[in-house]
Amino acid sequence: MRIARFSIDGNVAFGAVEGEGPDGLVLDIIKGIPYGDFELSGTKVPLSKVRLLPPVLPNKVVAIGRNYAEHAKELGNEVPEVPVAFFKPTTSVIGSGDAIEYPSFSNELHHEAELAVVIGRMCREVPRERVKDVIFGYTCANDVTARDAQQREKQWARAKGFDTSCPLGPWVETDLDPADLTIQATVNGQQRQLGRTSDMIRSIEDLVVHITEAMTLLPGDVILTGTPAGVGPLNVGDEVAVTIEGIGTLTNKVIKRG
Repeated sequence: MRIARFSIDGNVAFGAVEGEGPDGLVLDIIKGIPYGDFELSGTKVPLSKVRLLPPVLPNKVVAIGRNYAEHAKELGNEVPEVPVAFFKPTTSVIGSGDAIEYPSFSNELHHEAELAVVIGRMCREVPRERVKDVIFGYTCANDVTARDAQQREKQWARAKGFDTSCPLGPWVETDLDPADLTIQATVNGQQRQLGRTSDMIRSIEDLVVHITEAMTLLPGDVILTGTPAGVGPLNVGDEVAVTIEGIGTLTNKVIKRG
């Protein structure tokens, strides 16, 4: 099931996405929030009549760096012995169709297409055999990075945590095997990144176990699982799209921060 979060007439709700094709999609409004058991209201609205929002509002986004060997290589880095984890704040999260604001402290903005894991229940110290039980679903993500600031400042808080640096969407797919999916990024229609989730160095199970050894994850929290090779520059006016097999396409335009 595809679960979207949206606004219409000033109201925010979740809905199950039904139908096919850009003109045939409708939202069956969900009663309450979608974590755990929920009911569909039967009230349906065309997707074209709503504004898609970030599919979740995470308490935290835990991102993993250098989880594809070719990406680590293209930036001159070694594959780390343990997963490299960092945070992106809630204020970095935007939805599909929202603008990425080019930060004033950077001259080298990069796209990073990623599969995002959405957590569905509070969990800590999750054993490997229970990982699937705590996952709500999957969505597309773009770990937008101020590459020059990342290299200059060493700590990644500003380079990867600035406002609008974490596009998520367009919705969460709850019924998906993430083991071997095509993941790609295009800029202005030109392909930049193309990889498969099977190329991850550490699996989703590895990452959930590693992260929850240290911290509690809450419903709606997001894990970014790393990016394949092909990251590259974004300029003001560019339109960047992240497409993941079985999920859909997350699209954002880059604007000057005003």
